[in-house]
Amino acid sequence: MSIHAIPIVTVSYNAPELLRGLLDSLRRFYPNTVHVVDGSDEAHAPQIRAVCEAFEGVQLHAMGYNIHHGPGMAWAIQNLGLSGRVLFLDTDIVVLREGFIEELDRALQPGDYGAGGVAYVNREGFDIPYAYGAVPYLHPPCMLCNVEVMRKWPMPVKHGAPMVAPMLALHDAGQSTLLKHLEWTGNDVLMGTRKVYIDHIGMGTSNATGGYHLDEWMAEVQARQAAKQAKRMPAEGPGEGYNPDLLALIPPQAKAILEVGCSTGALAFALKSQRPEVHYMGLELDPKAAEIAARYCDGMAALDIEGADESLYRDYASRDCWLFGDVLEHLRDPWTVLRKIREVLPPGGCVVASVPNAQHWSLQAKLAVGEFRYESAGLLDRTHLRWFTRVTLFELFAKAGLRIEAGVPRIFDEPGREPILAAIRQMALAQGRDADAAVRDALPLQYVVRAVAA
Repeated sequence: MSIHAIPIVTVSYNAPELLRGLLDSLRRFYPNTVHVVDGSDEAHAPQIRAVCEAFEGVQLHAMGYNIHHGPGMAWAIQNLGLSGRVLFLDTDIVVLREGFIEELDRALQPGDYGAGGVAYVNREGFDIPYAYGAVPYLHPPCMLCNVEVMRKWPMPVKHGAPMVAPMLALHDAGQSTLLKHLEWTGNDVLMGTRKVYIDHIGMGTSNATGGYHLDEWMAEVQARQAAKQAKRMPAEGPGEGYNPDLLALIPPQAKAILEVGCSTGALAFALKSQRPEVHYMGLELDPKAAEIAARYCDGMAALDIEGADESLYRDYASRDCWLFGDVLEHLRDPWTVLRKIREVLPPGGCVVASVPNAQHWSLQAKLAVGEFRYESAGLLDRTHLRWFTRVTLFELFAKAGLRIEAGVPRIFDEPGREPILAAIRQMALAQGRDADAAVRDALPLQYVVRAVAA
């Protein structure tokens, strides 16, 4: 498909001057067909029509009601017979120079979802810094997409973040690699930056029309957030981005710490804030997370510990505390990793780890009805390779020559567990096992332990 043959879709609402600015600036450089999906009211619809008629190759699709940004894009995807590559532009985009469609086209490969500015949001669609669980989000003000791929995923939605539904689906399926990020796109859609190809008049439609009219969405988001607060969601637990029970088990005499899988460095920041004299080394597989964590650690290496040779363990033989915050379950062979650490652990050294509990009551309940489905986070995180109960966690460390000397079961107030616990009690009795122990071991969401040389 030639650059000039790529169709363009924009969703308009009560802002004829913004639409005129987009079309006028675009036509200085590109003759591409433009589809205007318009949701303007009766007072503004004639002006929108006049703007579209003033430019050649512009097709107006008047909805007659405020269709909103996400549903407007979805309507175009589903109803305009589009194929191949489609460029989506906000009406508050101004094209400054030629070349941006060419850049997007070079970045987008067959089978990709889209190319543009990729940032990170939480599951509600609000911008957040990069961290585990953050959802890569292709921002819609300027994005080039393979429309056939778009149709395989959920459609954009009526939302302050209209792409949140397909982005969540891609993330949960482990397919966010189908998004291609271009630095200039991320730059050009921000306010107050030096532009490369386009300018994005931030909140242009909102300012021109008096708001996005998303009261229902905001009420829904606020209700969900209030419900999470009331339930004290155990997946989040206490703390600010790190496990406070893991922090508490680090011995006060530890002076040289190595955290395997340090993510973006939240635990390092917390410990160094309390004990700045400690030397904190981080290992992190994700290069982006490692780049962020380097701000809070005294040393950083972006690597996979299971891909490292014996020299890594020799290099860190002076570390008197190794940390694994929800990492052991992600390793292919945690038994070997722990054994290698034991071989170089100095006298008085220890391993501190937090591990999800595979015996948790909610997991047993799902297994009982066949609903063992991988999820984006939590006990059924799709990246978990190994599973441990209290009993097998002790065995894990024992096989590595380590002995658990202290531990904390992380138990939260979780509504709905009592009927399941009663059933777990009955299953234990049916096997002639200790029913009280079975219930007790079904309560922790995680175990946090400290192990020393056996």
